[in-house]
Amino acid sequence: MNANGVADVSVEDSELERALSWRRSGKQVALATVISTWGSSPRRTGSKVVICEDGRFFGSVSGGCIEGAVVEAAQQVILDGVAVVLKFGVSHERAWEVGLACGGSIEIYLERIE
Repeated sequence: MNANGVADVSVEDSELERALSWRRSGKQVALATVISTWGSSPRRTGSKVVICEDGRFFGSVSGGCIEGAVVEAAQQVILDGVAVVLKFGVSHERAWEVGLACGGSIEIYLERIE
């Protein structure tokens, strides 16, 4: 908090600022952004996560196994520079079968940051 009682903003408060920090330190970085959702989704369109070449990440596009899959896919995107759209989802019909209360889907754009 500053003298006025307002929280100070650090350099690494956003995903893009964290990506810039990692890039400035010589690290390769990927950015994942939620581009669409349907039904049940823990994060809204525009949510981001940045992934460093060493596996560290900052932010969130979903959680659980989806977040892990995005971090894993980011390693290939960092290596070859080819952006991809990742699609995850479950139908309403299969939702109960896999232990989810409701169906949903999410699409995530994954790109290397230069």
